[in-house]
Amino acid sequence: MKGWHKLFLGIAILSTVALPLHSALGATTSGRSSTEFEWYDTADGDTAVPFYQYLLLNVHDIDSDGMTFRGYGRLADDLADEMDVDSRIYYAYIEKKELLKNLDLRFGRQFISTTAGASIMDGLYLEYGGQDDFNITLFGGGDVAYYEGYNAKDLIAGIEISRSFFNDLNLGLSYLQKWDHSELANELFGLDLDYDFNERLHIYSETQFNYLANTISYFLVGSQYHRSENWSLRAEYLYSLPVFSSTSIYSVFAVDEYQELFVEYEQRIALGLRAFINYAREMYVYGADADVFEAGLEKIRTGRFSGYVIGTWRDDPDGQDLAGVKLYGATTINHKFQAGAGIHLDVLERYLDEDEDDTTSSRIWVDGMITFNRKVNVQAKVERIESDRWDDYYRGRVRLNVRF
Repeated sequence: MKGWHKLFLGIAILSTVALPLHSALGATTSGRSSTEFEWYDTADGDTAVPFYQYLLLNVHDIDSDGMTFRGYGRLADDLADEMDVDSRIYYAYIEKKELLKNLDLRFGRQFISTTAGASIMDGLYLEYGGQDDFNITLFGGGDVAYYEGYNAKDLIAGIEISRSFFNDLNLGLSYLQKWDHSELANELFGLDLDYDFNERLHIYSETQFNYLANTISYFLVGSQYHRSENWSLRAEYLYSLPVFSSTSIYSVFAVDEYQELFVEYEQRIALGLRAFINYAREMYVYGADADVFEAGLEKIRTGRFSGYVIGTWRDDPDGQDLAGVKLYGATTINHKFQAGAGIHLDVLERYLDEDEDDTTSSRIWVDGMITFNRKVNVQAKVERIESDRWDDYYRGRVRLNVRF
């Protein structure tokens, strides 16, 4: 882990101890500390025991004028020395609202998301919200890559402009560049549209254009009809084409597009209880198209109980059929104890070497939470995982959460 990562996490951890909730400067702190132990079997049959120390930290009103620090990261290690587990900073930035009139600022590590693209960036983010529902955002800095290494010459920059019309129509334009070792790696344009007609019909669309490849790389258009609060009907069309960096060897190879039609009907049965059924048509260039059906019930916790039951069936002429079921239920035993249990069972029928093969995979687990008070709780989960092609193994996790 880089030295400044250690420095940030060290300062953040010390802050939870050293900073009172109301400091002499008027700043206040809040957040959550999560200490987690996990264990599971690796592909070699050994047992890994990762340890994670997460910290979410917010320091409000640092300058007594609305400046805020927000940070979230983790320290990590494998106590059994079997797996490489990375320490990370997910975000750590200073936020200042109304730096100038209608101008907000964020500086540091942060997640950037536009229709043109998304990334984690170490840099500056400026957002101006003027009159007539007009907004413009500028950002730029280092492009953080967790898995490929972080180089000082990996840069990102972009702009996003949005405008509301007639209070119901929202239009956004975005542009993003990425540089890999000082070479232009990606240049992308984005267009998004959002329209709510009479609070009944919601229409939305997103388009991403890959300028270096001179092609549309992503397109989504959809609508949701919600005349009644008790039911809704949604339909979407998706087109997707992989985007590779121009500096990657994969950029010279032809890639296949993917298309999908999706329809979903949702019915509200009671408070916190909904039923749904959906259908997707998966369309491939060289493989056979597939039909996927899914139906289920979901109970959101509004009282003691929560859970879901979902069934999935995939019909594929090439023989990659799927039939599966997902079940989960949880209950609050009293104000201190919650417990749950679930199973995910998938049956995949496929053809390998002209022989039909039925593969069953299952994931069975129990979980629970003990609440000591409003700020401290312990969560735990133990699951058994098995498939026809792999031996069964157990995976577990225990997490202590402390809010402050």
